[in-house]
Amino acid sequence: MVQKTVARYHCRIMSRREFQKLLSQEELRIFQKLDSPGKIQDFLDSLPINFELRGETYMSPRRVLRERTAHCFEGALLAAAALAYHGKKTLLLDLRTSVDDEDHVITLYRENGCWGAISKTNHPVLRFRDAVYKTPRELVMSYFHEYFMSKNGKKTLREYSNPFDLSRYKLSSWLITEADLHWLVKALDDAPHLKIASKKALQKLRPASALEIKATDKKEWKPRKRR
Repeated sequence: MVQKTVARYHCRIMSRREFQKLLSQEELRIFQKLDSPGKIQDFLDSLPINFELRGETYMSPRRVLRERTAHCFEGALLAAAALAYHGKKTLLLDLRTSVDDEDHVITLYRENGCWGAISKTNHPVLRFRDAVYKTPRELVMSYFHEYFMSKNGKKTLREYSNPFDLSRYKLSSWLITEADLHWLVKALDDAPHLKIASKKALQKLRPASALEIKATDKKEWKPRKRR
């Protein structure tokens, strides 16, 4: 069963030459250093969160490197680009919530036949996952109990996408564009999503406890003042 699940994701592996034709020398130096999921995650953690103080953005990796800020979707794209530069697959995964919470996007990677995730977030939870999960669903479920609202402890994760292959799109269309990537966000949102659990099971969820809420109600970055 696991082999059938894994076999579906036959992405095109991009060549380093494709990146060399598009990126500046400084951009290439950054990508050259990001040669493991852990290093990519460390780099994303060093970037202040994008609070979109000037309005909604969906920046390309080039713009993220220039602006030195990212939210989850922008961080996921940068992580996918760094993986692709080093000959890995470019797979995003969308975590969809109930209407009263916000979705989250992660980047998948595989090591030794298992799945892990790179994630940009401003909270102590919904973060990096080591490659110890046999299937994408198993990985997704590792986020379920920590995906709750701080105001009431409601667990909100409801659906997740199949691994979303960026290699189907022209590299320049999402790697270096100056335009906001609304089309790519829509494509990810429109992709097939799978249910986390039945309606009956979701109706019986126990909210996170007061201790859990307190322990996770922290922020890594504070908004910077607009200039």
